[in-house]
Amino acid sequence: MGEAAPRDLSGAAQPRADTADFGTVLLSGVPLLDLRAPGEFARGAFPGAVNLPLMDDDERHLVGCRYKEQGQQAAIVLGHELVSGARKDARMAAWADFARRHPDGYLYCFRGGLRSQIVQRWLRDEAGIAYPRVVGGYKAMRTFLLDSLDAAASEADWLVLGGMTGSGKTELLIALDSGVDLEGHAMHRGSSFGRRARPQPSQIDFENALAIDLLRRRRAGAHTLMIEDEGRFIGSRDVPPRLYARMQASPLVWLDEPFDARVERVLGDYVVDLSAEFIDAHGPELGFDAFAARLRQALADIARRLGGARHAELAAMLDHALRRQREHGDVAAHRGWIAGLLRHYYDPMYDYQRQSREARVVFRGDRVAVMDFLRARTRLS
Repeated sequence: MGEAAPRDLSGAAQPRADTADFGTVLLSGVPLLDLRAPGEFARGAFPGAVNLPLMDDDERHLVGCRYKEQGQQAAIVLGHELVSGARKDARMAAWADFARRHPDGYLYCFRGGLRSQIVQRWLRDEAGIAYPRVVGGYKAMRTFLLDSLDAAASEADWLVLGGMTGSGKTELLIALDSGVDLEGHAMHRGSSFGRRARPQPSQIDFENALAIDLLRRRRAGAHTLMIEDEGRFIGSRDVPPRLYARMQASPLVWLDEPFDARVERVLGDYVVDLSAEFIDAHGPELGFDAFAARLRQALADIARRLGGARHAELAAMLDHALRRQREHGDVAAHRGWIAGLLRHYYDPMYDYQRQSREARVVFRGDRVAVMDFLRARTRLS
């Protein structure tokens, strides 16, 4: 096997070269082989990347200690000792399988240095596969994305979409070519009740996905970008500082929606869809229990701001609605506590925020009028 000439599995006449064209790599969606240790990968990765590490966390720790104590060459020797024999064979087989299944992909490590070069050489010499790497590795791509995010925040024109809870701002945004769904990237609906069935991405993963989204829209010709009016945090994810500052200084478009329509939308999002998410993730019994616990906890989290009597009233209504839903599959009773929560908590809060931002409002109207306005202002060039 080692005597065969290395082959480029993409079918190109010449083997593909290593690349530093980070934008093309990240926007094209080509498969990425991440050779970093599992702990590094868990802290942050790129969408769609597959982690097949050269060293596991323990091995990397041992090599790092050897490097500090005895220098690079001693660390390299230890690394080869740790990744040898059957362990090396198993990892080689996984890398070769990835390369054969994804002939258009790239491999990388943290800095595009020894780890990626070693695996690249082993694939070439022992499996006969010429597989390109990303020059500069994860760190260079991550820096590129952070720079792209800052550039979008400072260079693009922005419009911010506001509206009362349940107005359907996210639905409207995702219907626009220039709409940026922060809540979608954060896997959180942005309110006290916004936690989803599955956990939020890491902060780094959130930023990476957001930066790729912005880069894609700008390269497609979007000069004006549309984003929802959000707080500094979406759940436990932190909106990047420069983007948040730009949001606070950008023109505001206000979406008006009738109260009853907002109640129905909250019912769909926070009851029907959310319960389905939990049941899909955990099964019918455990899933419904987890869903019910999530709603009760969200209400408890704002008990002090509601006041004791109001919280007790809404909690009793919620408990009744959950029993009806569990026993009969009927969600109608949820409308009561949702309407009370909107009237007595969210609407007063949003009214205050809107008044404080009135000078920034450049347009307000119903769904059709706002959509027409935004389409005209955010049309791609």
